[in-house]
Amino acid sequence: MKLQPEAAECEHHGGHAVVQPNKSALLKRLNRIEGQVRGVAKMVEENRYCVDVLTQVSAIQSALDALALQLLANHTKGCVRSAIRSGKGEAAIDELMTVVKRFGR
Repeated sequence: MKLQPEAAECEHHGGHAVVQPNKSALLKRLNRIEGQVRGVAKMVEENRYCVDVLTQVSAIQSALDALALQLLANHTKGCVRSAIRSGKGEAAIDELMTVVKRFGR
């Protein structure tokens, strides 16, 4: 199997590409978020009311949080589970906890 240069690799997979189980849904969410960001940029360009802009920024943050949680679930159910089964669970759990701590701030 040939890997594309931009393919992400999970260190616990021994160099295999990580394929997201719901890649099309994730990309759809990202495209929607990208559109929201462009909308906020347009609002700023048009000197829209600050509270309206902040409301949209909050919506973008919520959308990114939901995306991140989905990716975290995919990582846990895929990479971490695989690492545990292959005897590399401690490193995978340490990595997972580091990532979870980033979201707890």
